[in-house]
Amino acid sequence: MVWMRCKKMAESKPDLMICDISMPRMNGLQLVEHVRNQGEQLPILMISATENMADIAKALRLGVQDILLKPVKDFDRLRETVYACLYPNMFNSRVEEEERLFEDWDALVSDPTAASRLLQELQPPVQQEMSRCRIHYRQLVSADKPGLVLDIAPLSENDLAFYCLDVTRAGDNGVLAALLLRALFNGLLQEQLAHQGQRLPEMGSLLKQVNQLLRQANLPGQFPLLVGYYHSGLKNLILVSAGLNGTLNTGEHQIQISNGVPLGTLGNAYLNQISQRCASWQCQIWGAGGRLRLMLTTE
Repeated sequence: MVWMRCKKMAESKPDLMICDISMPRMNGLQLVEHVRNQGEQLPILMISATENMADIAKALRLGVQDILLKPVKDFDRLRETVYACLYPNMFNSRVEEEERLFEDWDALVSDPTAASRLLQELQPPVQQEMSRCRIHYRQLVSADKPGLVLDIAPLSENDLAFYCLDVTRAGDNGVLAALLLRALFNGLLQEQLAHQGQRLPEMGSLLKQVNQLLRQANLPGQFPLLVGYYHSGLKNLILVSAGLNGTLNTGEHQIQISNGVPLGTLGNAYLNQISQRCASWQCQIWGAGGRLRLMLTTE
C-alpha cells in the first residue's frame, strides 16, 4: 500500500513534499530515501519534533531542503521556507541555505565533545548491504576525538557513493566541514548524475564544487578528502583523492592512489583520479586522522 502511494506520488509530479520523521507505516527518513532512490529531485520539507541530531543529519544527507522543528508557531517563517523550497533561485544560494540550516548547530560545533559524539553516531555500520553490494570497513582512530569521517550512501539500486574526510587539519572547522559535507554530498552527486544521463559521474568536477563551497562558507583550513563511486551493474569503481593517501587492491591489481592537494589549500582543486573495472575490491586510506580499510563485494 505504501509503495503504491509512492508510485502515485511520482506519477502526479508534485511541486513539494512535506513530511514528518515519525509517521505511521513508513518512517519519514525511509520515505525520503525511497523518493531519492527513484531519482526524484522534488523539494522536501520536514517538520518534526525530534531531538535526535543523527536523524536530522541523515535527513539533510538525503537531500531534504529544510527541517522545521515542532511546534511550528512562526507561520511567516513557514511560508518563507515553503517559498524557498519552491523557488530556490529567488531566495538564497545553496551555500547560504545550508549555512542557515546549520545555525542551530553552532553550539554543537563549538563543543568538541558533543561534535565528536555526533560524528561517531553518524559513522555508518561496519557491515551493510546496499546497491547489490556487501560493504565492510575497519577503522583505526583515536577514541577521544574525530579523525577520519566516513560516509557511505546508496544512490540507486545499482550504484553507491562514499567519501572519507580527515577532520584533524582545520581545527573546529574540520567538524563543521564534515557536517556540511554530509548535508551536501548526496545532493550534489545526484544533481550531477541527473545531468549526466547514463554516463558515469565526473568525480573531479564534484570535488572542485565542494572546494568552492567550503571557501564560500568561509571555512579556512585543509580538508584531506577521498571520494568514491561504484556501479555494481557496470562493475566500475572511480576514486578521487585530494590529500589522502590510499591503495586499491582488486585481486588482479594493486594500485597506489596519489594523495593530491587537500581541499581548502588553494583556490582550485588539484586531484588524482583512478578508474577500475572490478567485482570486488579493498581500499586502504590513511592520513593524519588515522587509517581505514574499506572492502566491497558484489552480490
